[in-house]
Amino acid sequence: MLAQSIRASRQTLVRVARQQPALLSRRTFIIPTAARQVDLVQDLYLRELKAYKPTPVQAGDSDGHVQKFAVPKAPASPEETDIASELKSYETQQVELEGATTEDGAAPVEEDWFEEEPEDDAPAAH
Repeated sequence: MLAQSIRASRQTLVRVARQQPALLSRRTFIIPTAARQVDLVQDLYLRELKAYKPTPVQAGDSDGHVQKFAVPKAPASPEETDIASELKSYETQQVELEGATTEDGAAPVEEDWFEEEPEDDAPAAH
């Protein structure tokens, strides 16, 4: 009986050993790796990019977004008579010189804007 149990255990070990490599060597269609996921995203992106059809641009599409160009009005010119009278008053205006007096022979008064502080003759004691 001991021999039969050893044979039975040996046969089960052989079966288990045969089944183990079969489980490990089995491959799936989609391998969940980072490289394959990048390829899936890239394939999806390229497929959507190829399927994209932009809407055609029509002539009236910009009507609500752009203002119509209108030439601005020309500026009104100033009155020519006012310019002539202002020019005449400018030419007849008396010239004012700084420091000149209106009275003949009067000397201009000089104002001294610089104020000097009084000097102390006594030396400061330290």
